[in-house]
Amino acid sequence: MGIIAFLIIGIVAGFLARLLVPGPDPMGWLGTLVLGLVGSFVGGTLAALVFGGTLEVSASGLVGSVVGAIIVLLILRAMGGRRGVVA
Repeated sequence: MGIIAFLIIGIVAGFLARLLVPGPDPMGWLGTLVLGLVGSFVGGTLAALVFGGTLEVSASGLVGSVVGAIIVLLILRAMGGRRGVVA
């Protein structure tokens, strides 16, 4: 049941991150899931660095997952440049 809960938190975190950050994001539900999962790891790592603790591989809470997913989404947009702009 842990993996299913982890995937559900990932999809919810990815969806909330895409909802909170305005702009077009051409990714489907699988991309949203990956965004949420990576964001969960980023949020957990940041929480461990800021609040102290161990840097072990684990899923952070929903808030940490959303914050991490927003950070990952902003990094992806910065690396992507101006894709999709027609001159």
